[in-house]
Amino acid sequence: MNLLVEIGNTAMKAAWAEGTTLGKTFRYQGERKMDYLESITEKEKAEFLTVASSKDLSRSEISRLSGMCQHLLVLDPSHPEITREYAFPDYLSYDRIASLVAVRHLFKGKSCTLFDMGTTVTVDFISAEGEYEGGNISLGCRTRFKALNRYSRSLPLVNTPVDIATLGDSVNRSIESGVITGIMFEIQGYIDRKPENIVVFTGGDAIYFVKKMKNSIFVVCNLVLMGLALITDSYVSKID
Repeated sequence: MNLLVEIGNTAMKAAWAEGTTLGKTFRYQGERKMDYLESITEKEKAEFLTVASSKDLSRSEISRLSGMCQHLLVLDPSHPEITREYAFPDYLSYDRIASLVAVRHLFKGKSCTLFDMGTTVTVDFISAEGEYEGGNISLGCRTRFKALNRYSRSLPLVNTPVDIATLGDSVNRSIESGVITGIMFEIQGYIDRKPENIVVFTGGDAIYFVKKMKNSIFVVCNLVLMGLALITDSYVSKID
C-alpha cells in the first residue's frame, strides 16, 4: 500500500492507495503533522509515500517522512523533477498540479474548467488535448470574511451562512450575501467564458457552492489525492 499526503494551507489530507485506487482517507488540522503521519504508519510502513506540500519541507521533516516508508516522493518547490514531465508551468503549486493530472485522466479528451474552493479559490483551464491554458487565484470564502473583519474596524466576523438573501437587510446579512454572491458571480463568469467546458469543483467548499449554482457541475472531493495516486503509479511503473 502507498500513502498519499497533501499538506495544504490550513489542513493536511492523506489516503492509503493501492495503485490508482484510493482507500481510507484522513484529515488533520493542527501543528503536529509529522506526529500524526507517524501514528498512521505505526503498524505498517508505506511502500511509497508521496507528499505534495505547499511549502518546502525541512530536512528534519524529510528525515521523519523517510522513516515511514520504503520509498519517499516529495513534491514541493525544492523537488520539481517528478512533475515536470506533465508539462505544467513551474509556478503552479503541487496540489494544483495533482488536481489537473486527475482531471486530465478522468475527463480525457474533454476541455475542463476546474475550481478548487478552499482557503483560496483557484480556477484552471485544460484543453481537450490536455494542455494547460492558464488559471487564476483569488480569496476563498472564509478568507474573505476574515479580511473584511480584519481590515475594517466596524465590520464583524461572520460565519458561512446556510442560506443567503439576494440583498442583505443587516450588517451581518450584507456581509454574508456580499461574499457568497460575489464568489458565485465570479464562478459564473469563468463558466460563461468557456461554456463548452466540463466544470469540476473540488476543495472544502465545493459541495456548499455547487448546491447554489444552476450549472451542471462535477464534484470530486479527493481530486488532489487522486492525482497523487496517478503520479505515484506512473513513477513506480518506470522504476520496476
